Amino acid sequence: MRKIVIFILLSIGLFSACEKDDFCIKNPITPNLVLRFYDANDRETIKPVKRLSIWAALKDTIAAYKSINIDSVAIPLNSIDSKTIYHLKMNNVDGSIANNQTATFTITYTAQEEYVSRSCGFKILFNDVTFESDNTWITDFTPETLTKIDNQNEAHVQIFH
Repeated sequence: MRKIVIFILLSIGLFSACEKDDFCIKNPITPNLVLRFYDANDRETIKPVKRLSIWAALKDTIAAYKSINIDSVAIPLNSIDSKTIYHLKMNNVDGSIANNQTATFTITYTAQEEYVSRSCGFKILFNDVTFESDNTWITDFTPETLTKIDNQNEAHVQIFH
């Protein structure tokens, strides 16, 4: 009888110590900055950038954006700093190094952590976002400021070239 009581107590202790599995089903992602490229002469027309390469200041080129033809990009912002500087190089002519044009695009913001859940942890939102460009091959962009970047479902900035 004593063995049965000990077995029951151990079984109860074992099962009560188990936790429910935590799986992150909300898919909280820190949003990337989405840039969409447009024709400077016809501001409603999407215009792909030819042979586009993108890299952050003092970093390597982003592998997904190395010498490609594309009309929009989603690039990450540095969540532990208040500024991210990207270099965008394009070559609309012939791919020759002599014809490369590089623009510097600076994004300034305030990063804010948002708690999602115990299993998902935190995601970062970017508030009071401002943009600057040296306007080399980027002739214009809009908007110059954003209140918040909290998703990446649509373009945040329109770049005209």
